[in-house]
Amino acid sequence: MVERHGRCSSLRWLRRGVAAGLALVLLALAGTAQAMQIVDDRGVAVNLAQPPRRIVTLQPSLAETVCVLGACERLVGVDDYANWPESVQRLPHLGGEDVNIERVVALKPDLVLLGTTSRAIERLQSLGIPVLGVDLKTLADVQRTFHTLAKVLGVPDSDAAWRRIDGGIEAAAQRLPRSARGTTVYFEIGSGYAAGEASHIGELLSRLGVVNIVPARLGSVPKLNPEFVVRADPQVIMLSDGAAHPEPGERPGWRAIRAVRDGRVCHLDRAQSDVIMRPGPRLGEAAGLLAQCLQQPPASHAP
Repeated sequence: MVERHGRCSSLRWLRRGVAAGLALVLLALAGTAQAMQIVDDRGVAVNLAQPPRRIVTLQPSLAETVCVLGACERLVGVDDYANWPESVQRLPHLGGEDVNIERVVALKPDLVLLGTTSRAIERLQSLGIPVLGVDLKTLADVQRTFHTLAKVLGVPDSDAAWRRIDGGIEAAAQRLPRSARGTTVYFEIGSGYAAGEASHIGELLSRLGVVNIVPARLGSVPKLNPEFVVRADPQVIMLSDGAAHPEPGERPGWRAIRAVRDGRVCHLDRAQSDVIMRPGPRLGEAAGLLAQCLQQPPASHAP
């Protein structure tokens, strides 16, 4: 009996040992499954041991994208311009062009999302902080970024989020009267800089069926000679919040432009400008705002 009892005890211990070993193997495999390598828009491979839990974003569009993908609670810091959704306004704001590196480090992020041309990249990398460089200029860039960040965050179905954006753009185009199609448009971002055909704003205008006077060959956001706009003679001028001064009618030669003569100058406030100028999840709303500018009667645009 003693021998039999001893054999039973040994079997129980063996089973427990096997079970414990199997659990450890499964845990190890689970940890390995979470590890990932992402190639960012610089072409640099970024290795992550697991989906990040403490994220800093240094572009407003990136904060908005993380939140729309359902991971807003993982944000621990944002850039100075991030203001949507409302919850990000309560987070530490870490600078604009000149990022406060010390404050970023103090937040102990396990990933920083920022533009590929940011001056903060090299400094953060030298301090051992993982960075993911993102290049956002076109609608295709936005779609790709949704897919990339969904993979990084470990969240499903980024395609559904993009379909909502694309559907919003298409709905705005369908609401625009056929008479507005082919309208020539100039969109000024600020200080003489314009949204070209190659920018996401230019692509939105194209989806609406209107003509951007700034061709793609000039670049995404070129700085223009004011005479260029006079010669192009757009039918509608759209001014972002940062481009309101001086008024078009006060600029040399601009009184001759059709948009100025006809009072078809659309002034966008700060909130509207944010929506349109950020290549992120609110592009459907942006298309709607552009369509509103195109549909408003001339009298409401008088400078």
